[in-house]
Amino acid sequence: MGVMQFVIPSWLPVADWPEAHRGFLSAPDQSVWPTRIDIDGSLLLCRRMSNDSSKLSIAWPVAGFGRPVLTTASLPERSEPYLLVVELARGKIVQLRNQVATWQSGNMQVPPEFPPLQRSAQQLFARAVAQQDDPNVASLLAQQALEQACLAADLITRSYASQRLQFRHRQYPQLPTSLGCSLGDTLLATPQLEQFGQVFSGVAVPMQWRCIEPVEGELHWEIPQAQVDWAIANKHLVRGGPLLDFSPNGLPPWLEQWSGDFFNLQSFFCDFVETTVSKYQGQLRIWEIAARANSGGALGLSEENRLTLVARVLEAARRADDDAQLLIRIDQPWGDYQARGQHKLAPLHFADALVRAGAALSGINLEIAIGYSPSGSASRDLLDFSRLIDFWSLLSIPLHVTLAFPSHTGPDEQVTTDLEVAPDTWRGPVSEAAQGAWLQEHIALLLAKPYVVAIFWNHLSDAQPHRFPHAGLFDASHRPKAAFGDLQRLRSVHWPES
Repeated sequence: MGVMQFVIPSWLPVADWPEAHRGFLSAPDQSVWPTRIDIDGSLLLCRRMSNDSSKLSIAWPVAGFGRPVLTTASLPERSEPYLLVVELARGKIVQLRNQVATWQSGNMQVPPEFPPLQRSAQQLFARAVAQQDDPNVASLLAQQALEQACLAADLITRSYASQRLQFRHRQYPQLPTSLGCSLGDTLLATPQLEQFGQVFSGVAVPMQWRCIEPVEGELHWEIPQAQVDWAIANKHLVRGGPLLDFSPNGLPPWLEQWSGDFFNLQSFFCDFVETTVSKYQGQLRIWEIAARANSGGALGLSEENRLTLVARVLEAARRADDDAQLLIRIDQPWGDYQARGQHKLAPLHFADALVRAGAALSGINLEIAIGYSPSGSASRDLLDFSRLIDFWSLLSIPLHVTLAFPSHTGPDEQVTTDLEVAPDTWRGPVSEAAQGAWLQEHIALLLAKPYVVAIFWNHLSDAQPHRFPHAGLFDASHRPKAAFGDLQRLRSVHWPES
């Protein structure tokens, strides 16, 4: 077993760093090693089975940015511990330098405010490296370097998004990217449907198996049919699904009796998918067939079983409608969940295995839910977010992105999972204003990416049953939140009325 050691600065009380144990080590290809994090006095001990060089990713407090996940450069294992903040600063500065070089090679103009910030970060980092004989002094200098590097990364990423959007608007007065939202598993009131149409052009009709067939043999199509009829009548782009949810409790409870019987489960899964896609042939062209198969949890299915099942249900959907566009949803796309040691395939490798096997896959839907525990994705800065989307573009198939971000902490009566809001991870406290600000800057960045063809918000209203606490654009009393107004303004800018 390999062990990497990092010195924690004395000025950070471990009690104020609850995310430390969610850190992980990763390989150069971004695969995450199963990692155990221990704290022994002032040492952070990272254990994994391999002795290869690794990168440490861990949430770290940065003034003005909350506690984003930061990543070191690739480090060899050694007996002498590394200074944690020095290595986090090194990793950020290297990442920033490489990304700016890539963007400049594509004729991006660097804003004049950027070079002084980058230079300041590099100078502070150089002083930190020279002072490593005094860990406290070196760590304080590295923390300052890290803050300057994060400011520089935020500035350059916003400039990139702005320049790319200007270029795209010269090509398209109305951007070709679809903006949508799920209608949820229950019917919305007429006023909310009218407000929906003021913002969204895309509609996701969930059609989840656990809702359509809660009792074996009893299928209920009334709600999804009403939603499809409304969407078509109002000329929305309609996407059906996800039909199958592989997360814990995501499938009909009556399937539990078949747990472990892979061949019968495969038959049930394919029959439901083929029945549903056939029923709506001619009405729906875009289908999200499966969700969260990469992370799993339902019916104790192994990773290999889930991969095989997804390939089989994609084949079944293609048999039912040869012209359909078929997607799968990948959750936690940074792959943090791999650190628990229950998965061999990184999220991208899971999707790539399907593509290489010839699965009828027309696109990938990335589910990015920030600010939730125990699952969901930890907070990252805009540069890391941008690099994630670029990384997934390597598959060379269209990307859909589904977003969620909380507006409140505390209990949520309609939540259907064990997820809780993790406070103080983003740049400001969890609030409606923070939700709106996060939504605006991340949607703008996604719109700058030409391979992102659709952006969906996870659910519309907190009055409906939903997966992510307080992530709706309407609260439980049907009142629009600040984020809904922010979306209206985004629509007026990027999809002006002709």
